Amino acid sequence: MNKVYLITGTNKGERLLNILRVKELISFRIGKPVRLSHIYESDAWGYHSEYRFYNQCLVVNTKLDAMSVLYEIFRIERDMGRTESEELYSDRFIDIDILFYNADIIQTDNLTIPHPLLHKRRFVLEPLNELAPAHIHPLLHKSVRDLLKECPDKLFVEKLEMS
Repeated sequence: MNKVYLITGTNKGERLLNILRVKELISFRIGKPVRLSHIYESDAWGYHSEYRFYNQCLVVNTKLDAMSVLYEIFRIERDMGRTESEELYSDRFIDIDILFYNADIIQTDNLTIPHPLLHKRRFVLEPLNELAPAHIHPLLHKSVRDLLKECPDKLFVEKLEMS
C-alpha cells in the first residue's frame, strides 16, 4: 500500500460542498483517506483574486502508482468542472495537488514529487503540518514543521472551526 499526501482547494461555487465532494471522489477513485486536516481558508497564491480558497490536506492509502494517481486527479478535476483552458493560477471549482508519494522523488515531464512549491506555500504547510509535522521532505531533508517555520509566505491562512 502506498501513502499519498494530497491538498485540495476551491474558491468557486459552493466551497464547502466542493471540498466534501472531492473527498468522496478521492476515496472512490484513489483510495481511502486515513487522515484529514481541518479545512483552512486562505488568500489566493500567485495571483490576485477577490475570492478566498478553502483547502484541506488528506493522507490517502492507495494501491495506485503515482502516475495513476495523477491520472485519477485529472479525471476528478474535470468531473468537478475544471477546464483545460484554465490558467496556471486562477479561480477554480477544484484543484488537487500531490504533495508527497511515500518518500519517493519523481521527476517526469508530467509529474514532480515532492511538489516543487510546497515549502513556499503556507496554505499547504499549515494543514500538512496538522497531519504530518515530522514527515521529512526527501529533497530538502527538513520536517514539515521546520518548513512551516521557515516559510516566507505571509498570506492569510486560517483554520476553520466547524462543528
